[in-house]
Amino acid sequence: MRIWVRYGSWDGRFGTGARDWCKAAFWRDGPLAPDRCDEWQCNDGGQRRVTRKPKAAKSRRSNAAIVAADGRRSAPAMTPPFAVGARLPAGRWLAIAASMLMAGTIAATVCGTAAAAPDDGTAGPAKTGAAAQARGELNEAVTTYSTALANTALANDRRAMLLNDRGVAYGRLGQTRQAFEDFNKAVQLFPEFAAIYNNRGSLLLRLGLLKEAIKDFDRALVLAPGYAAAYNNRAGALMKTGEFEPAIRDFTRAIKLLPSAAPPLSGRGLAHLQLGRPHAAIRDFSRALKSDTTFASGYRNRAEAKLAVSHYDEAIEDLSRAIAFDISNADMYRLRGRAYLLMGENAAAIKDFSQAIALNPSDARSYAERGIAHGRDGRSEDAMADLARAIELEPRSARAFAYRAFVYKEANQADVGMKDISMALKLDADNADVLWAKAELEDAIGQRDQAVSDLRRALFLDPSMKLAADALDRLGGDATPEGTPVPGLDYQGWSVVARGKQFYAINPAFRRLQVPLEMMGEGQPKLVSWEPRSAPHQNIGVLTYDGGMVPADDKPERTEFAAIVNTQTASVLAIEPHRQGRKVATWVWSDAAVTVEAVDGVTDEIQIGVERRPVAAAASRRRYSTARGEQWAPWEQPWAGPQQYAPAPRRERVQRRKPKTLFDLLFN
Repeated sequence: MRIWVRYGSWDGRFGTGARDWCKAAFWRDGPLAPDRCDEWQCNDGGQRRVTRKPKAAKSRRSNAAIVAADGRRSAPAMTPPFAVGARLPAGRWLAIAASMLMAGTIAATVCGTAAAAPDDGTAGPAKTGAAAQARGELNEAVTTYSTALANTALANDRRAMLLNDRGVAYGRLGQTRQAFEDFNKAVQLFPEFAAIYNNRGSLLLRLGLLKEAIKDFDRALVLAPGYAAAYNNRAGALMKTGEFEPAIRDFTRAIKLLPSAAPPLSGRGLAHLQLGRPHAAIRDFSRALKSDTTFASGYRNRAEAKLAVSHYDEAIEDLSRAIAFDISNADMYRLRGRAYLLMGENAAAIKDFSQAIALNPSDARSYAERGIAHGRDGRSEDAMADLARAIELEPRSARAFAYRAFVYKEANQADVGMKDISMALKLDADNADVLWAKAELEDAIGQRDQAVSDLRRALFLDPSMKLAADALDRLGGDATPEGTPVPGLDYQGWSVVARGKQFYAINPAFRRLQVPLEMMGEGQPKLVSWEPRSAPHQNIGVLTYDGGMVPADDKPERTEFAAIVNTQTASVLAIEPHRQGRKVATWVWSDAAVTVEAVDGVTDEIQIGVERRPVAAAASRRRYSTARGEQWAPWEQPWAGPQQYAPAPRRERVQRRKPKTLFDLLFN
């Protein structure tokens, strides 16, 4: 097997290197070494080939370059850092293991080389600096690394390791220029070390230089194909560029390498959510939370997905747990307030919106949503004040104008409210909230047919919009969703309609039930079976459909998904992977739940018709950062993207704790 190793610099700003991008091909039929390289390919479109007789390399750090067929000198040949039998300085393997997550390679090489390697006196300072970083004492870490780097006798690879770690500390301190200088020097000294590219890419990602960040993650993965952190970080960069399917593939690779790591699972869930697959997102968020029950942003993300599928009580429970870990997060209070609002609990909604405003007084959304909550609770004066403030903060908020129109209607001034509706339509004519408010005013002035039409349009744009569904039900309108029928996919009374790229299954027997047919591969969701359950699950049914073709080891495999629906409440409880290739899920039904051992190896338990318990107060409130913006991803916690979390220091416990392993240090 051949692996291409890229060498050089992506431009002249952050490091030196070859003028052109070149890739050296290494044959993996034995220990990787420069003498096994027999081909180069450069970025100018041509391909230069040279064949040499195998010979032993003069030195592991040899700078001998290969001369291409046209006489040009290419970049120096590189020896991958994990060649069998390589002798490395003591302490380097700890830093490599802390900076990189190599699948299988680290374990094989750490035991065989560290003991016999000489010590140049920097292992102690390196460990001291790493410990200082872990404690959050970044200035102390920088000082420790700088003292170690003052040793002029350091080998190039050891100096590169220290520069890499100091660059991480500088990055966390916000000193980006110094961080880049250290990373670039480290690349020159030790271009085979994948962690440098990963950390530099994380810093580029934080600065919004997405293409450059992806290039660095690419380099890290060429050097270390089992580098889970680099897959995760590259997926985070792809998310920011809107390339959600490639991001899912990278998150999946990271998950296969580290199945119990919460961040890549949460990241893949966010990608599914962006692609309109909330049920798939819920499965990933739930799996992440099983791995780490204190992962606050996992609860927040799962709550957002549950709001998308109208599981409001479950969303409130998740948000309550997330708030217990981070009581100063305004976004979580706003989301929980919206869930209460959709459930008709206006007082609870107003309380949460007020807390969100206290934490973030400049958020127009919180004012607008508290305004509509006041309006639905009969407090027109308070509602008008909030909505005026929302419009002041965000003059182009179509939702705020629509909500104010609804409040005018509640105050028997529908004709005045229609002026706000006109403004809202100019700002965003395809906003479901605007169409719902417009329908409410039309009903108030006697235009029922137009109101029904607008409500159906609102549900077409947002099938989970409870306000529109309730209004349509109140008006007695036809709840059959709009969409283009897709022939040839129906089964026993069920048919499929398409809305853009989304598919839904509908059945005239269940007027308000719309089953989203989430696809995971190429194809169309042909309905396969419908299985109504008998007592005590007489209101439950399982609709199975074709989920498309997905990549597999040998060839693409056909998938099937099963939607568990409650026909009485017109809701979809879950969508589970039922079949992939020859693998079939195992289903076990009990009175209160169904347990599904899905084809991806994950076991889910779906509650059926049981009353949900209130959320208990957390015994210990550990604070977590749940900001969805860009964050620094250092080597000891190498996950990039909005799903990161950073635990606060724990209090000292009286009892003696079990010593931490290397992976405990990396992920806890």
